[in-house]
Amino acid sequence: MRASKLFFQTHKETPTEAEIKSHKLMLKAGLIKQQASGIYAYMPLGFRVLKKIENVIRQEMDSAGAQEVLMPGLAPQEVYEGRLDKFGKDMFKLKDRKNNDFCLTPTHEELFTSMVKDVVKSYKQLPQILYQFQTKYRDERRPRFGLQRSREFIMKDAYSFDIDEHTMHDSYIAMHNAYVKAFKKLSLDFVTVAADSGSMGGAMSEEFMVKSEVGEDTVIFCSKCGYSANAEKATTKLDKPENEQKKQLEKVSTPNLKTVQEVSTHLNVSAKKLVKTIIYMVDNKPLAVLIKGDREIQEVKLANYLDANNIRLATNEEVENICNSSVGYIGPVELNIEKLADNEVKNMVNFVTGSNEQDKHFTNVNLKDVNIQNYADIKTAQAGDICPKCENTLDVMKGIEVGHIFELGKTYSEPLGLNVLDENGKTKPVLMGSYGIGLGRTMAAIVEQLSDDKGIIWPEIVAPFSATIIAVNTKNQDQKIASESLYKDLKTAGLDVLIDDRKASFGARMKDSELLGIPFIIIAGKKADQGIFEFVDRKTGNKSEVTKADLIKTK
Repeated sequence: MRASKLFFQTHKETPTEAEIKSHKLMLKAGLIKQQASGIYAYMPLGFRVLKKIENVIRQEMDSAGAQEVLMPGLAPQEVYEGRLDKFGKDMFKLKDRKNNDFCLTPTHEELFTSMVKDVVKSYKQLPQILYQFQTKYRDERRPRFGLQRSREFIMKDAYSFDIDEHTMHDSYIAMHNAYVKAFKKLSLDFVTVAADSGSMGGAMSEEFMVKSEVGEDTVIFCSKCGYSANAEKATTKLDKPENEQKKQLEKVSTPNLKTVQEVSTHLNVSAKKLVKTIIYMVDNKPLAVLIKGDREIQEVKLANYLDANNIRLATNEEVENICNSSVGYIGPVELNIEKLADNEVKNMVNFVTGSNEQDKHFTNVNLKDVNIQNYADIKTAQAGDICPKCENTLDVMKGIEVGHIFELGKTYSEPLGLNVLDENGKTKPVLMGSYGIGLGRTMAAIVEQLSDDKGIIWPEIVAPFSATIIAVNTKNQDQKIASESLYKDLKTAGLDVLIDDRKASFGARMKDSELLGIPFIIIAGKKADQGIFEFVDRKTGNKSEVTKADLIKTK
């Protein structure tokens, strides 16, 4: 490809709307162009990278025995009838000219299930793994970070169909291994973590997290035994029950002191000795949620435990009506609504809570003073907690989720009637798995990990071109002839190379090549008349002198 004919434009200035490195670099390099909030066009160079990432994934999917299909991006809303409430405002909804309700597909479990239902009737037709590369549409509340969180994105989604749990797990492991191979080929530094299944449903679930400080996900991990989980799923080993003599409940003055920090300082106790009482509305009914003062509620865990249609924090006005007191002084003693406490509260003695009275708190509260109906793990794990599998302390890191796999079981097959006859002639539901990779997010993750102050450093397997050929002086005939001859011969040898034949200065062309992240730069300079080129490795910066024969031989 000739740069003079290429449809691209790089930018010297960092775009003001970009917050993170990958977003900045992809906009500066002209790989993507924003069309609207959370909606991007892939320009020719960016699209070349995207298609190469797709091909890496496709090779691993095909090697694992999966078959590629293509499903529609527009579907009747009734297809998602069982999940319309869960999707809520995230689903793009529309009507056709006949006033029928349609939507832009946010995911494809239901469509794949229905397709297989029409074809597969016997266990002899199983197992099957089907996959596609298709656009998904989700009306994100807050699109941000470029391709990392957008409203339209391309996903590789796959679905497995099996007759029993054993073969379902075999399919799951096959997809897990395919993902590991693909992400390794893409040169990503990633970890696999236990995850929450979310609106997808099902039991076992894992995420593939690329290590990054700008990742929106928090990963809790143990460096000793290898335990790792998303913060939405992570558990910890509980501390031993507090061993101290129980004291008499006492109400104390805490004038204008509402926060944990203020109250703990005033009473000269650790925040760990406080219990926060937070009021939620669960399907329009109040629930008091209790958690230690130094902890935060993990709302995904809470939502999963409650399994309700609608969960939200109560407003200040609702809190005052329910508790007859203002936020900051709410407590569980003599609070006549249902209570749910984190498991840690069960082991506490002589703790501090609000009193439901302005400017006052209770000290020396014990479980006998509080009627708690249920306990559950609803806290957010944090660095320093004890690993649930060993005695080591846990660490925390940020990650970008690039892949997510699920063992769905009968979550979709049973309600949608995907059944087959087993070997005994009996009808049984097919067991399913679901496996997704976000291509744009994977592309952004590569840039986050593989870049420097000059620009992107693409792995050769997905780079827009393998190498750039640049003549130092485009008016120098020896350099021009040498670079053109090398370009022709490398193309003939099957290499995907770019010759930067633009009239721009050598410095400007070098900066563009470095920004674009093309792995190798071949420079026709002073020794071009001798058939010698300077070979620059973009990743290491190493330079060497090579001949045309060297380049063709080592292609």
